[in-house]
Amino acid sequence: MDQFSLFAVPQPKAQAQQAPPAPLAPAPVPPEQQRMQELARALEYHNYRYHTLDAPEISDDTFDALFRELQALEEAYPQYKDQHSPTSRTGGQVLSALQKQKHALRMYGLDNVFSNEEWQDFVARLLRAEADAPTAFWCDPKLDGLALEIIYEHGRLVQALTRGDGEEGEVVTDAVRTIRTVPLRLHGAEPFPPLLEVRGEVVIFKDDFAALNAKQEALGKKLFANPRNAAAGALRQLDTSIAASRPLRFLAYSLGRATWGAAGECLRHSEVMQRLVGYGFATPPQGKLCPSPAAVEAYAAWTREHRPEFPMEIDGCVAKLDDLSAQEALGFTARAPRFAVAFKFPATQVETLLQDIKIQVGRTGTLTPVAVLQPVAVGGVVVSSATLHNEDEIHAKDVRVGDTVLVQRAGDVIPEVVAPVLAKRPQGAVPFVFPHVCPECGEPAQREEGEAAWRCTNITCKAVRMQSITHFVSKAGLDVQGVGKKWVEQLVAKGRVQSPADLFTVTWEELLAFDRMGEVLAEKFVDALHEAKEQASLHRFIAALGIRHVGEQTARTLAQHFDDIDALAHADAESLMALPDIGSEVAASIHTFFANHGNQAQLARLRGLGLWPVRQQAAPQAQGYLAGKKILFTGKLSMPRAKAQELAVAQGALLSSSLSKTLDILVIGEKPTPSKLDKASSLGITILSESEFLAHSAAVSAL
Repeated sequence: MDQFSLFAVPQPKAQAQQAPPAPLAPAPVPPEQQRMQELARALEYHNYRYHTLDAPEISDDTFDALFRELQALEEAYPQYKDQHSPTSRTGGQVLSALQKQKHALRMYGLDNVFSNEEWQDFVARLLRAEADAPTAFWCDPKLDGLALEIIYEHGRLVQALTRGDGEEGEVVTDAVRTIRTVPLRLHGAEPFPPLLEVRGEVVIFKDDFAALNAKQEALGKKLFANPRNAAAGALRQLDTSIAASRPLRFLAYSLGRATWGAAGECLRHSEVMQRLVGYGFATPPQGKLCPSPAAVEAYAAWTREHRPEFPMEIDGCVAKLDDLSAQEALGFTARAPRFAVAFKFPATQVETLLQDIKIQVGRTGTLTPVAVLQPVAVGGVVVSSATLHNEDEIHAKDVRVGDTVLVQRAGDVIPEVVAPVLAKRPQGAVPFVFPHVCPECGEPAQREEGEAAWRCTNITCKAVRMQSITHFVSKAGLDVQGVGKKWVEQLVAKGRVQSPADLFTVTWEELLAFDRMGEVLAEKFVDALHEAKEQASLHRFIAALGIRHVGEQTARTLAQHFDDIDALAHADAESLMALPDIGSEVAASIHTFFANHGNQAQLARLRGLGLWPVRQQAAPQAQGYLAGKKILFTGKLSMPRAKAQELAVAQGALLSSSLSKTLDILVIGEKPTPSKLDKASSLGITILSESEFLAHSAAVSAL
């Protein structure tokens, strides 16, 4: 039977032969199971032709008939149903919760450049770090969607994770199976890689989004604000049929881990992209190999000019060094790869009416002016408010209530008012007078010399307290699922909660007294806080404290260098400023926070309640030749560079990102950078071969 001869009826089994089968012959496949396999292969092929290639070969009615036949066979013979069957794309599973899981390799963000000059600076830094790096780049449009990692083992989809915070994501495997452009089994001929972690973005095309919102409007339902929210919201629903009902597409653009095996290793990113296409993935349109930095500039200009013609929302283009060994040699900063960058485009600007300016009080007491706007669509997002930053910004831009203003989304994300349209300013519009008292508590605000912000310094201010507590459990803090902002606001309003520590003392019975708080929600609220106490990481705890100038990335840096909050609290300024990305201002802010008696009391309460995480994977007390020495690797090693670095750290070495006179050891593999060798020799730095490095590591391990 031909692979796509789809309408043959399964024949009854033939009578068994008298002679026994040969010992090594495989068991015969029942005709029903064989038919199901044929249907599954055909449906996946035609699904790929329709959704990925946009080149269907059969009609929708024919496809539906084949699909119904497979469904009927699976119902009649459930023992033969494959978990990767095309029928799994309909969804229908209702999960009790979304589980979280760590990525095997962290999913980093990207640094941005906004001009050819900044791009040239990026290339210069790249070459300073790796002088012999080839400068061909793979470029494709920067998608505005939900980052996703899909894991395949021997060609079969086994798991899918959202990006999350980069280190840990949510398991959304069942929802991802419903996306038509995601291969349930890799296409092409075997052998497939034993392990392949495919990374990309889930998006909704602009035309599909317009049709989706038209359907929502016809049903009298709330419209979606933008394609990204509609896509992300669908994947994070517990009912997988919601994801199946939305026009989601997955576009693959890179890999995490890859064990190629007999499939053959890729040496360049352009080869990876070709391999992904061959495996059945859709990839970002108009991706191409640019042979030089100048070609990247031309690609960015072309993409910017043709931005409106792309089928999905894009906010720039991405350039990745094509040579994978050079990528590995360059490695990563604390937040982004050194071998790739996002070339961001100027934001789209639109006009709307500035209806009012209101003052909001943040968790650190900052008084922030917010523009209340007549709702307007900006880059696919409906914007009704935007920050005006501070008093100086309002005066510099001279925006007034009643003005027609230009609005854009900074970095295509955060709405901001650019400027007033003076030709449309109404008569009688007066300059805005910034209040010098807190609008929430009425106490005088203060503006420190050299700062732009006015702050409420009243530590009992209800607004400051509210924002601080909300931040503590928010995604930027402990990320406690099930403890929503509206419940925190009610608890604070009732006087039951006056600090983050109070949240951990709220009981199930107390919560039931609130409107619309049922038994299930109350149980989730209490359980989520209990889980946070038991499992919170140190970097999440530091971020939750709301220390001024200490965001998630700085919190992560601190958590990697201090055993617990006590150790951080007693660190001096010199120790803090020795850490990456921490300067005198951040160090002073940390010192001020821990010197505050109120903060000390809160930390003591949290510790007494059992919320006191410690550093994970604390570095062992190593001894031996490498302990305490700054080390740098260059050239091609016999192992991944990241593994060599982990081995060095395990022996007590300190990693360096550049060659300077403070470096102790330079480890060289094959084809080391000549300039690095020359410089190391001139500075008297110890140079070790890889085998010598491994010998020192083995000697320490044997102790």
